[in-house]
Amino acid sequence: MSRRGDCCDNAVVESFWGTLKNELADEMDFDTRVEARRAIFGYIESFYNLRRRHSPVKYSSPRDHELILNAGALAA
Repeated sequence: MSRRGDCCDNAVVESFWGTLKNELADEMDFDTRVEARRAIFGYIESFYNLRRRHSPVKYSSPRDHELILNAGALAA
């Protein structure tokens, strides 16, 4: 692969951090660390995992993709 510190080593996580910064952090100013943690947790749990569509899972949300996989596993 590539050398240590190259973003290609961890492209999925690098993409997540870029998305988080663009969709949440750039829009808000946090007064405290606790406020930032709550906002980030809320973003991940209520939007990023439940509703935001992701290209690696055929443009469905991670939750919907998991439900589809589980339904297929139960049917088999």
